[in-house]
Amino acid sequence: MSEIKEILSKFKSIAMVGVSKDPKKTSTIVMKYMQDYGFKIYPVNPSAEGETILGEKVYAKITDINESVDIVDVFRPSKEVYGIAKDTVKIGAKVLWLQLGIRDENAKKLIEDNKMEYIENKCTKMEYQKHFLKIRQAFPVLSD
Repeated sequence: MSEIKEILSKFKSIAMVGVSKDPKKTSTIVMKYMQDYGFKIYPVNPSAEGETILGEKVYAKITDINESVDIVDVFRPSKEVYGIAKDTVKIGAKVLWLQLGIRDENAKKLIEDNKMEYIENKCTKMEYQKHFLKIRQAFPVLSD
């Protein structure tokens, strides 16, 4: 079994960092999709703290979430990733997942040094489709 398929099979709670209130944004589309397939999503967006996105309470940062988080899924620029990685270690998540185009070698080292999984430059929605639905479709091009 591939590492990604195993991750998406075992882990069902995802903190999505940088999810938008705009239903047309990529992050919101991915959040809705993952909810539809049984994942518990904790939206993280400091500018929308205390509001709701797709029925879920929005948190300012992942360390504010009181429940257990398996995957921290990042929709933020690469330059912000190391700080998010430190918080990922702090909350004891299992996986730091960076969306398409996002990478950080220092974050990768930190995560791997803490015996956690590190995925970069991959979309959770596209990977779910590929491994579970056998769909390989292009993601709609949306501007952020």
